[in-house]
Parts: sequence; structure tokens; C-alpha cells
Amino acid sequence: MMLERLRTEKIATSSAALIGHTPLFELARTGSGSRLLLKLEQFNPTGSCKVRMAREMVLAAERSGKLKPGGRIVEPTSGNTGAGLALVAIERGYKFTAVVDGHASRDKLRAMKAMGAELVFVDSNGDGPSTVARRRVAEEIVQRSGAFWPDQHYNANNNKGYVGLAAELIEALGLDIDYLVGAVGTGGTLCGTVAELRDHGCRATSIGVEPKGSIIFGGPAGRYWQTGAGAPGGFTVGPNVDHALIDEGLTVGDVEAFTTARIVARRTGILVGGTAGAAIYVALNRLALTEPASTMVVLVCDAGEKYLDTVFNDDWLMERQLLSEAAHQRINGLFEAYVESIRLAAVTPPRMKA
Repeated sequence: MMLERLRTEKIATSSAALIGHTPLFELARTGSGSRLLLKLEQFNPTGSCKVRMAREMVLAAERSGKLKPGGRIVEPTSGNTGAGLALVAIERGYKFTAVVDGHASRDKLRAMKAMGAELVFVDSNGDGPSTVARRRVAEEIVQRSGAFWPDQHYNANNNKGYVGLAAELIEALGLDIDYLVGAVGTGGTLCGTVAELRDHGCRATSIGVEPKGSIIFGGPAGRYWQTGAGAPGGFTVGPNVDHALIDEGLTVGDVEAFTTARIVARRTGILVGGTAGAAIYVALNRLALTEPASTMVVLVCDAGEKYLDTVFNDDWLMERQLLSEAAHQRINGLFEAYVESIRLAAVTPPRMKA
């Protein structure tokens, strides 16, 4: 009886064992048979895809000898990578220091602290993340303490951490993925997934999305409130953003990104983060232009529950002039147009060939 139970039970004995195998959700479909699918990475431990690459960076450092038993990890982070590193540090016996600023979601900061991370704050200029200052402080800590700095922007194991994500997409959809859309920050999530898909023969068009005001795709620097994607003025974009793997690079403003996330919550009950809202906004606008029966996948990088004080807070949005009824009507209209296209396709007789 005991042996039979051991064969049938699937019980994880570590949080890391729960990483991956996140679900796909159909958000929209057109009358021509095209569909928009969300890869819901918030179902990972820590509520983000970044735990995938955090684990890979730590395991690679162990294999190379850069990270010794009982050592310390330090990383500048806006929160999701930090939460992933905090989880891996717990399970593998390391201390973890996160270098953060006030631009990060407060719930992400609370989560890291709850998992035992030491938080070191740098001043935020109010116009965006203090990425340059965070890196400077992290380097000072490394020089002073000898801690291991994964350096997610320059660590190739960041991108390699998404081999499993690509494998899950292929398992679910085969090579039938026509478009892959994702937010770009370090570049690891989108570029790592695309590289693995292409190694298996998938030729999906990849669309990278960054906040308006980010400089990754060469636009002018400016203020933005989306966290976890983009790069502010003065930051040198690392090689993990592989432009050869990004077929199109687009920018989305905060209003459109946050409004989309809020509409997805109202229509589905699924809360997604602001940068996921930006990627979904791009996909919703592109879906009508795709070839019939196309499959478009959006990588939803993290959970909206981390942004209840910001993206889903009317007062916070109004203070920053980011709450727009016109944007709400416009984006909601896209959903309604797709529903109507399905109805019309069902009642319109097929055209006869001449």
C-alpha cells in the first residue's frame, strides 16, 4: 500500500520543484480563427517568471565555483528577480541582499523582506527606476564583502533560464506559434524563450515591448511608472537584450499598459502586472492584422496582486494622471470587436468559389 501511494502521489518537497508548467489561457479569438493566448507565469512560486532564471543563475554559479556554500548573493532589482533569488537562497542556504529603490512595487519589497532578504535602498529620482545607482551600490557591496553578484543584465544564464518555458510552449502548442509577445527589461525572458523556440524550428515573429520613456529600442528617455521592464536614460543595455532575436520593438505608455491590465481583471478575474498589460495591449491591437488561424502568445511575466497599491488603485493613478476613461473605452472596444467578429463569422455563409 505504501509503495502504491508513493508511485501515485505528486507532492513537491521544495518550492523550486513548483517552478514551471504554468497554464495557457485564451484571452481573445477572432472570427478568422486567430487566437490570443496568455502564458500565465504568475503561477510560478513568487508570482513571476523571474524565478526561472534566478534558479539557473545560482545553479550555474555553484557549478563554476563562483558561489560557495553559505555565501551571500547581492543583486540590484526592481523586485521579481529579487524574490526569485530570495527563494533560491532559502532553499540552498545562502544570504541574499537586494539593492532596491522607491520605484519598485511596495508589495515586491515586502515579499523579499518576508523571505529574509536584506534590503538596501538607494535614492530614487522620481522619474523612473534608479538602475544606475542600484548597480553602483551593488558593486560597492561586492567589493566590500566578496558577495556573489549574478548581474542579471549581463549573465547569459538569465536567458538560459527560459529553456523550460519554451519547452512548455512546444509541448502545449507544438511549433504552431506565429507570434510571441513579451515585455523587455534584461531581455532574458523574451530572448531566451525565442532562442530556444528557434533552435527547435519554430519561426514565431517575436515582438518586444518596453515602456514609453525606456531607451532599449533607441527612443528618447522619459518618465515611466511600469516596473520590471525597460531601461532609463543613462543605463547601458546589456547583451541579454539580443536584438537579432527581436523582430519588432515597440513602446507602450503607462496609461495603455495599466488600463489593459485593469480591463483584463474586469473581464476575466485574472490580475496581471503593468508590463504584462503593455504586452497584452500590443497583442490585442495586432491580433486583427494576423493571418487567419494564427496563434499569438503573450508572456505574462508577473501577477497583478503585487500592484494593488498602484495599477489597481484609482487614487494612485489619478495623482499621476494615468486614469483614462477614453483609453478604457478604446481597449474594451477591442475585446468587443473580437466577440462581434466571431458572431459575424458564425452567421455569414462561406463565399462560393467562382
